Amino acid sequence: MLTLNYRDSKPIYGQIKDGLRRMIVSGALEPDEKLPSIRAMAMDLAINPNTIRRAYAELEAEGFIYSVPGKGIYASKGVDAARLRTTGPSRQAELLRRFRDLVAELRYLGLKDSEIIAMINEGVGQ
Repeated sequence: MLTLNYRDSKPIYGQIKDGLRRMIVSGALEPDEKLPSIRAMAMDLAINPNTIRRAYAELEAEGFIYSVPGKGIYASKGVDAARLRTTGPSRQAELLRRFRDLVAELRYLGLKDSEIIAMINEGVGQ
């Protein structure tokens, strides 16, 4: 499910959060699919359950997952408009910054704007 890089400067909870977010956005985790319990994931990754709890809490605050008391934690269908107003702008700003950095690096590596635009159009079409 997830792999951790203990040499990465990013905190472990951040790696878990980013990995799960990527899986949800890419469709690797279907909407309403049940995620492992905090305890089960902590055992699988051999880390403290509080680390998983923190990643899950932040993903839930951002609208990527939801919990049903007594049932479990599930992948969301999408971020609702109310959550987008509170958490979306900062996340969107971060993604746009990373996107600009990526485009600049692709240009540096010799890709033409038309090739970059074709890649974007291909990604949008998926």
